Amino acid sequence: MSDGINALVAGGAFVAVSDNPEGPFFPDRKPIEGIHGIDPCVLNDTDGNSYIYWSGRGLYVAKLKDNMRELSTSPVQIEGLPEGFKEGPFAFRRGDKYYLTFPWVRKNTETLAYAMSDTPTGPFEFKGIIMDESPTGCWTNHHSIVEYKGQWYLFYHHNDYSPQFDKNRSARIDSLSFNPDGTIRKVQPTLRGVGITDARMKIQIDRYSKSSRRGVKIQFLNTEQKFDGWKACLTSRGAWLEYNNVDFAAGNYSQIKLRVKSDKGGTLRVEAGGKTLSEVEIPLCKDWQVLTAPVSSVPGGLNVVRVTLAGGGDVEIDWLGFATDANK
Repeated sequence: MSDGINALVAGGAFVAVSDNPEGPFFPDRKPIEGIHGIDPCVLNDTDGNSYIYWSGRGLYVAKLKDNMRELSTSPVQIEGLPEGFKEGPFAFRRGDKYYLTFPWVRKNTETLAYAMSDTPTGPFEFKGIIMDESPTGCWTNHHSIVEYKGQWYLFYHHNDYSPQFDKNRSARIDSLSFNPDGTIRKVQPTLRGVGITDARMKIQIDRYSKSSRRGVKIQFLNTEQKFDGWKACLTSRGAWLEYNNVDFAAGNYSQIKLRVKSDKGGTLRVEAGGKTLSEVEIPLCKDWQVLTAPVSSVPGGLNVVRVTLAGGGDVEIDWLGFATDANK
């Protein structure tokens, strides 16, 4: 097993070694000679060679020796990239193409951009943007890209738990896909992320995959305890949220449960697979209540759940879930 690049301290890349992937790791006393920068990334190629990339007044690459502790080639600055601040490179291979991805300040905050090459050391051709600047103004966005069971995923970060301070970072994930020519399709960040949610679990609808935008607000449940999570606020008639990949495979669903509150009362229409499952009347309730309502015509398998404010005033939703006869 190859030794792993652990971290970069004081402008140098250090190596920590373990006999097991879960550790314990023991750091070398000296950094890798020849690296002066930050944010190292290692690409282990299919031919057994390994390459290390890092940033510092530009992006650099060098080949590693088999011991993963020394460079076997001199560092080379990667050319052909756009002007502007760049850091946090992440390199990977897909088929016969090599991808160099990196945070890039195009205007005010970091985008995620990329270049492609036929070799791990370049020359690289700049291709464009993977993810646009954050609409909420989060300055940093560092990332990694992984293939798992045939699907590619983009891991990145945001300041969801600390909107006033973007150095406190929380992880996000969204699916990533490619065009037929190998270029990367731009990723639209979602609060939903990826994965399948059992319909019997608490579906955190505030982590939506799509929304009407108009009439939708996402707020902390408790501004003093942000790790309590969020709530979705539907503030105008017709406002809606969608949550994808909800698994209804258990079947025989008879009820829906919702944790809600409302200053005025309203009606929520709940749909799945394009069918209306229930029209839930939300009474005036200024404290959180768990309401139960019957459902009908529940489709099986994976479906998109949509919640719409069909009438009345504003309604706040913490979570919703479905119950079978067995788990009422």
